[in-house]
Amino acid sequence: MDVQKLNFITKECVLLFKNLSADAMGKWGKMNAQQAVEHLAAFFNVSAGKIKFDLVTPAEHLPKYKEFLLSDKEFRENTKAPTNVIGEEALPLRYANMEEALEKLAESIAAFENYFKDEPLRTTLHPVFGELNFEEWVLLHHKHVMHHAKQFGLL
Repeated sequence: MDVQKLNFITKECVLLFKNLSADAMGKWGKMNAQQAVEHLAAFFNVSAGKIKFDLVTPAEHLPKYKEFLLSDKEFRENTKAPTNVIGEEALPLRYANMEEALEKLAESIAAFENYFKDEPLRTTLHPVFGELNFEEWVLLHHKHVMHHAKQFGLL
C-alpha cells in the first residue's frame, strides 16, 4: 500500500482545491474548478460502490490499462474520460457553491476509505480500468487528483 498517496488523498486533496474560486478555469479542458471538484467527488463515489457504470474497455485492453495504473506515469493533459461514460460536455453543477462541493468531496473520500476499511481486497468496477481493489483505487485516485490539481495550477 502506498501510504504517501493515501495520505495525500485523505489529508491534502480537499485543502489543495480550497483556494480556487468556483469559476476558475484550468489550463486545459472544459470544466471550471467547482465542476472538477464535483467530478472528483463523483469518482470517489464510484470507488465506494455508490455510483455504478458499465465497463467500456474491451477485455483484451484491460492488462495494458492496469499496467498504466500500476506505473508512475501520469494522465496526459486533456485526457478525456470516454464520452459513453460521462458525456462530451462538462456536467452542470450539482451543489450551490464551491464550499458545498468541497464538503461533498471530503465526504466521498471518507466513504471510499470506509467502504474498503474491513475488506481492502474487495473490488468495485471502474468503467475504464475494470475491477479495482482498495490499493489500485488509491493509485488511480492519486493520479486523477494530481491530474486535476495540475490542470488548475495547484501543483
